[in-house]
This record gives sequence, structure tokens and C-alpha cells, in this order.
Amino acid sequence: MEFNFLDSLPAIAPEFGLLILAIVVLALDLYLRGDKRDNIAYVTFFGMAALALTPIIWQPEAGSTEYWGGMVRHDSLAQIFKVMVLLAGAITALIAASTREFAQKGEFYLIIIVSALGACLMSASADLIMVFIALETTSIPLYVLVAFRREDKLSVESSMKYFLFGSFASAVMLYGFSFLYGFAGTTNLSAIAAHMASGAMADNLAPVLVAMVLIFVGFGFKISAVPFHFWTPDVYEGAPTPVTAFISVASKAGSFALLMRFLVEVFPQGIVIGGQQVEEFWVGLVIASAVISMTVGNVLALSQKNIKRLLAYSSIAQAGYVLIGVAALQAATAQSVASVSYYLFMYTFTNLLVFGVVALFTESTGSETIADLAGLSRRNPLLALSMTIGLLSLAGIPPAAGFIGKFFLFQAAVEANLEWLAMVGVLNAIVALYYYLVVIKIMYVDRSEDDDKPIAVSVPGRMMLAITVTATLILGIIPGPVFDWALEGASALFEVAAAFGTLVF
Repeated sequence: MEFNFLDSLPAIAPEFGLLILAIVVLALDLYLRGDKRDNIAYVTFFGMAALALTPIIWQPEAGSTEYWGGMVRHDSLAQIFKVMVLLAGAITALIAASTREFAQKGEFYLIIIVSALGACLMSASADLIMVFIALETTSIPLYVLVAFRREDKLSVESSMKYFLFGSFASAVMLYGFSFLYGFAGTTNLSAIAAHMASGAMADNLAPVLVAMVLIFVGFGFKISAVPFHFWTPDVYEGAPTPVTAFISVASKAGSFALLMRFLVEVFPQGIVIGGQQVEEFWVGLVIASAVISMTVGNVLALSQKNIKRLLAYSSIAQAGYVLIGVAALQAATAQSVASVSYYLFMYTFTNLLVFGVVALFTESTGSETIADLAGLSRRNPLLALSMTIGLLSLAGIPPAAGFIGKFFLFQAAVEANLEWLAMVGVLNAIVALYYYLVVIKIMYVDRSEDDDKPIAVSVPGRMMLAITVTATLILGIIPGPVFDWALEGASALFEVAAAFGTLVF
């Protein structure tokens, strides 16, 4: 196959841009002094925001095409998730710039850029080698960021837990990858799928299922799904808030993109091994994880006193909701993939909004306790209103984007004949509404002895609030453009599986 650099460049344009941006940030960190170092955050923000436009400018042709030796795919599914990751990195830079601790830390922004590069590659990976490299490129910088406060024992302890759990999950996933390579003798996902569909594994159901379970364990850790969620509350609480914000959206977005691509491409509908539909097994795994994640996350969130731990359990529950859309992939409808993509797109802005408010509040008060949010509506009405919009979006209340996001997910479940799973999701959303409303009630109703002490918001903080609040509301009122884009990504994903004659849609 003839290689053409210019033709292949659009497939990795965001990653190439991130590499250049990382070099620029490193140079600025070396040469800027004093208050001029504040500009590093703005360079990171505007750089990543500009790079988020490249997937939109360089739209892929219809379908899905492999580039760079079959390592990455260039399709609409990869593009929409790359935009999520890049915007998440840009907004995280604004959150960090709002704090005294990170405003002038050039190395912080450099590590965020490197992690975002890995997350972008995750969403487009088409080969087991690239999958693993992308996962580790995303994860290793995050281990470092969690322990960024080296003098804080809680931060260091959280980083160690995250590293140990992450290393174990990566090892388990890599073991699963080795099974797939052993089966097919290739690391290309499409070639592995072709081998599975050929009937060569017809009498080897057990090892295929073992590989599937091992790989799902790795993904379960990355997306904070139960029972692989144990690291989440401690890491969310112990990590600096800007780091927690980035982990909660960027890593999750890339992981879900990769999970959908993996399930549909490697174990597509129609593959029969040992007289059993392989798809039925992974659908069962996903459904079980969805139900348990939603329930455990919401129930444990009810008793939390620390706002970041509450949001950690909320994140676990949100992963359960998204898994409803992943389970709906069994119906091979574009609605299933598009619902997951849209939900994660709106979740990126919503969760960054909530964590951004927490970062601004903590910066001013030094507290992360929910009870200390009392009187926030009087100390800073803008912060209280922004937090309310974010929490209502997470709860699924219109006109915030979370409502239409949950509607799309539950609709996908109904189309896949999983009405009961949609009902479980609705019931869990009702439970979640309680603890979100409790926080809102504390901000607006409860009194504090500090009611007369206003909380100031810096310029980067106001920029962050403006962007995230606007996006959360617009995505809830006008979901069409993003959802239509997500539908294009779904068509590209299913086209790959259909190429092997194993999928009819």
C-alpha cells in the first residue's frame, strides 16, 4: 500500500497539533518568568480549543478508513470523541488557571496535553498495539497529576491507589489482547473480526469468552463501572479538583469510544462460536454492569458529605446510564451509538461545569464539604446558579442537556427491546434526583455564618462558567446538530462490521 503523508495527515491532525502545542508550552514554561507565566494557561486553552476545530474542518469521507499502517481509523465516530477530549482539556486549563496552585504551573498544562493526546488516539485506534499505547499514554500522565500535590498525603495516597489499580487493570486487559493475537495471528481489529467471522474459532468458545471478560475488566476500570470502581471515590477526593475534572470526562470519553469500537468490530453481531452467538455474552456483561453501576453509584452517593466523593459516585452512576446505550448496540441501530456519543458530549460540559464551580468554591473557602455550600446563593449568585444548572443536567431535568441525553439513551434501549433496562435507568434517575436537589437546597435555603462574605471569581473562572453553562443549555435546547453528527459516526462504525457480512442493519 502506497503511503501518502498529506492524505494521512487529517487522520491524526489533532494529535499532531497537540504534539506541537506540548512543545510550545514546554518552551514557555522554560522562558517565561513572573506574572507572564499566567499566559501558559491561556495558550493551552486557545490551542486546544483551536485544535478541536480540526476534526470539524477536515471531515472524513463517508464511511471509515484506516491510515498509518492500519493503526488508526479516520471516521466521524473518532472525530466527535476527539472534539470532546480537546474541549475537555481546554476547559480544564481554564479551571486550573482559576487557582493559585496551578495558574503558573507549566508542567501541569504539559501533562494535560499529553494525556489528551492519548485519549484522542484511543477514540481512533484500529489495532491492539495502538489501543494499548493510547491507553497508557492517557493513564500514566493522570497517575502523575493525581499526586501533583506532593506534600499532600491524601493526594499521594490517591495516586498510589490509582496507579496500582490501573496497572493491574492494564495487565488484565493486555492478557486478553494476547488471547486475540493468539487466535488470529494479527493485531489489527478488522483482521481479528474477519478471523472470528470465518468460523476458524467455531470449536473454541471458552477461550474467546475468557478473552472477552479480561478485556471488559480493563474497560470497566477505565469507565469506573462497578465492580471495578473502587479507586474512583478516593482518587476524585484526593486529586486536585482540576485533575479530577479532567479524569471524569476525557478518560471516560476516550474509553467509551474505544469500548464501542471494540465490541462492534471484534465481536460483531452474527458471529457464532460453539453454537452460541458471541454477541449475547458481551451484551449480558454490559447489561449487568449497567444495572449494578447505576444502583451502587446512586445509593452510595446518598450518604456522602464531601462534594467530590458525591460526584465520584455520581460518575459511577453516569457510567451505568451510558452502558445502557452500549447494551443497545445489540440492535445494531444508529440510535444506540449516537445516544452514547451525544450523552458523553453533553456530559463533558456538564461535569466540567460542576467541578469548575467546586474548584472556584474550594479556592475561596478551602472546603469541599457539602454542608459548607450553605448560603452560596448569597455569597455568589452566579456560582450557585451555575452549580444548579450542572446538577439539574446530571439529574436529567429540562431544559439542561442531561434530559435529552437520558431520553436518547432510554429510547435506544427501547428500540433494542430492553424496555426493562430503560425502566431501571428511569428509577435510578429518580433516586439520583434526590441527592442533587439536596445540594441545591443547601446552596439556596441553608444559612451560613459566612453569608456576608462574597466569593470572587477570576477572569478564567468566568470564561469557564460562560462556556460550560452556555453549552449545557444549548445542547439541551438544540440537540439536533450534535446528534446528527453522532449518527454519522454510528454509520461509520457499523459499516466496518458489515464489511465482514456479519451485520445486517
